[in-house]
Amino acid sequence: QVRLVESGGGLVQAGDSLRLSCAASGRDFSHYAMGWFRQAPGKEREFVAVIDWSGKNTLYADSVRGRFTISRDNTVHTLALQMSSLRPEDTATYYCATRDRILVPLSSAPNDYDFWGQGTQVTVSS
Repeated sequence: QVRLVESGGGLVQAGDSLRLSCAASGRDFSHYAMGWFRQAPGKEREFVAVIDWSGKNTLYADSVRGRFTISRDNTVHTLALQMSSLRPEDTATYYCATRDRILVPLSSAPNDYDFWGQGTQVTVSS
């Protein structure tokens, strides 16, 4: 059974940093791309960042590029999102996700992802 569990969310002030983690279990995730998405109340789920199986290739949303860094450690099946210079508009529930296909281009489309965690809340106050 595939399971993704996010952690690390919280309440911070604008300009602060926060590190999210996603623990993966249920299969060998080292072959699959993994991504972060977020959803604010009343808005659609949006892409944040994705990393390929090797950790060498990444893709970021324009809104977070230069402030957020995605990484993974395949030895412990963990995905991370280091967030800095946080803004109130970063407030959302953050989800990690992974695909069920290998050797495909990195994707920013939520519908391309097959497994999702339950989310962790990030709130940035001004």
